[in-house]
This record gives sequence, structure tokens and C-alpha cells, in this order.
Amino acid sequence: MSLIDAERNIIEKFPRIFEQSPEKVKQVKNVTNALKELMALCGDNPSRDGLIETPQRVVKAFLEYTEGYRENPKDHLKKVFDVAHRELVLVKNIEFHSMCEHHFAPFFGVAHVGYIPDKKVTGLSKIGRMVEGYAKRFQVQETLTNQIANAIEEILEPQGTMVVIEAKHMCMCGRGIKKTSSETITTAVRGIFKERADTRLEFLTLINR
Repeated sequence: MSLIDAERNIIEKFPRIFEQSPEKVKQVKNVTNALKELMALCGDNPSRDGLIETPQRVVKAFLEYTEGYRENPKDHLKKVFDVAHRELVLVKNIEFHSMCEHHFAPFFGVAHVGYIPDKKVTGLSKIGRMVEGYAKRFQVQETLTNQIANAIEEILEPQGTMVVIEAKHMCMCGRGIKKTSSETITTAVRGIFKERADTRLEFLTLINR
């Protein structure tokens, strides 16, 4: 595949980006050139066979990693059902992959999302899609945790919301301090979960079963 064909392949795979913003076609060229400079800075030859198409592959990969910018994840929660349920709804072990905004290094793990409905209940898969939408952006784990909780609060208006995220960060495991077994846990607590220790305990007990 020639370089021109590789760049065309990027544009064809993500038509919404380039149809809405034609100037981004020029950005593809700028970024691929910058990636060649980066490879040279690191000590390799960007013109050798193994690397010649790598800049285009990297651009394509990053556009996939950041698909969450091209949707409003809260919209997934707007499909609600009239279900008479006023106890905990918990979706645990929602796998996700995200990108640290400090180093553009991956962090990945699972999110546990629970809420106690007031009047609105959404589909279980919608919670997973919402998590995925927020995860596919540049951010820190603390931001991701709060975005998920805030979306549940805003759209479903529950009695309370609780989110726990457990993740491994390659910027800590694969570089820098290189603590490969380290794991980061963040929480966001809203409403009745903040007010009642027994409700928080129920959530934590269930995710640790």
C-alpha cells in the first residue's frame, strides 16, 4: 500500500470527521510527518520497510481510541423504561480502555456502576455503552469516574449513584516508576450512597463477591 493509499484509507474509515472538517485532511499529513520526525528522534529510520506505513497506522489507531469525542455518551441513557424498581441496580466489571492525557499511554480496567432508581430505569447495555463513550477520550481516571456518575445523575435522576473504577496505568506500570502490579481505584458517590453507609456497603460487598 502506498502512502497516499494509506492516508486515503484513514479518510474513508472515518468519513464523518473529514466530511464535516475538510481541513482535517491536511492535519493527517501534518501528523504523519510529525510522527516520522518522532521516529527519527528516537533513533530509527522512518523510511525502512517496517516503519514506512506506521505513521498512518498510528493516526488510524488514535482516531479509534478517541471515538468518544464524536458522540454524547449521555444519550445512551435516554432510553428509559417504566419499571417499578426502587432498589440497587448494579452493572459491574464493565471493561474499558482509555488514554492518559498526560502521556497518551493506555490505562484499562473495569468500571462498576450502580444506582438506586427513583422513577427512571435504563437498559443495562446502555450503561456499558455510556462508559465506553467516556472512556474513549484523553483524560485521567478521576475525570472518567466523575463523568460516568454525573451522566447517571443528570439523565436518570436516581436516589443515588455510585461508581468505582479499577485500572492499570501503563504510564506507571510500563515507564517511570515501573510498578507493574500497581492498580488505581477511584470512586464517585452521589445522593443516598453518600448519606448512608449501609447502602455504600451493599454496593462494595456486591462488587467484591
